[in-house]
Amino acid sequence: MTETVEPKAPLGMLWFLGMCSFASMASMRICDAMLPAFAADFSVTTGQAAATVSAFALAYGVLQLFYGSLGDHFGKVRVIAIATLGCTVGNVCAALSSSLDGLVLSRIASGATAAGVIPLAMAWIGDNVSYDRRQEVLARFLGATVFGMVAGQWLGAVVADSLGWKAAFAMLAVVFLVSGTLLVFRREPLPSHSDAAPGRTLRRFAEVLSGKWARSVLAITFVEGALAFSALAFIPSHLHHRFGLSLSIAGAVASLYGIGGLVYSRCARRLVRRLGEGGLARLGGVCLACAFTTLALATSWQWALPACLLAGFGFYALHNTLQTQATQMTPTVRGTAVSLFASALFLGQSVGLSIATWLIDRFSAAAVFAVAAIGLLVLPFVFTALMGRHRTVLEPLERAP
Repeated sequence: MTETVEPKAPLGMLWFLGMCSFASMASMRICDAMLPAFAADFSVTTGQAAATVSAFALAYGVLQLFYGSLGDHFGKVRVIAIATLGCTVGNVCAALSSSLDGLVLSRIASGATAAGVIPLAMAWIGDNVSYDRRQEVLARFLGATVFGMVAGQWLGAVVADSLGWKAAFAMLAVVFLVSGTLLVFRREPLPSHSDAAPGRTLRRFAEVLSGKWARSVLAITFVEGALAFSALAFIPSHLHHRFGLSLSIAGAVASLYGIGGLVYSRCARRLVRRLGEGGLARLGGVCLACAFTTLALATSWQWALPACLLAGFGFYALHNTLQTQATQMTPTVRGTAVSLFASALFLGQSVGLSIATWLIDRFSAAAVFAVAAIGLLVLPFVFTALMGRHRTVLEPLERAP
């Protein structure tokens, strides 16, 4: 299968895929700044309210085990369009929820459908953009997901403060309906036999997991999700409880995480060429460690401004490198491979949120930030060491006639 296409082909489809990915990421992060509101409305602790975040992440991670194979077989764009329209239902149900249990069930439905958007969009990029341009294009695509993160954390909090949290879910349902409908009318040829890959779903999983490097990338990604996303989810509630900020202001401060990611996406091309993949991952780890250490030790909320910005830049510097590796782990079943990558990320987030909830209910969010800082400093150095070994093994094979 040829990986390079005419330059105009990816750009047109990327715009539509970006719209759907924007909505998916907004849905993923929309509850972060609303946890105190849920706690107040349903008379529960912040840790209990965080089930709205962990339920989404768990459903998102588990359903990846199915979407990748569906995308490889039926066409990635088709599956993304249907999943985006399905997200409308989950968010309508969330807007109508009258209990925490009902809201959690709605978030499970939202996570299960949103799971079919961003990873398959990444896999589509992997199918249609050559490897030497792929990290740059993925970084540009990252802009859509970053805007979704900002919208979810900040605009969601603003709407929740002014109109109530139910209105935020209703508005998100409209975005999903419009973006999914637009993508439905984009035609995509059916996958060729090589793109669909022979065998059933379990055989595709086995093909990906048979590779040692693929298993390493998935393990690193699981830990990244557990550390980074669990800490990110509690930044707004920490600022609200620790410094008395309103939900909208706390959400705005936390949304600087997304702005940091956007800054990275604009600098990615130069950074990749200057630092290489390994150097970029290590830079990301150092930035994350500095940012979460600052959040853990901050004595005033103003320190959170540069910390959130730096954390976003660092996370995407590390994660974009992992994304690029994920698109190349097993090219013959790329949709399955990238979906397993996303599954590892969000199952890691679900596990990390469970541990973070325990720490917060017994200590404070500062303990979560401290653990994340240490882990995310070490993780990129482990990753780049493994990447160096992988390339040492791969290079002689590539030179062989």
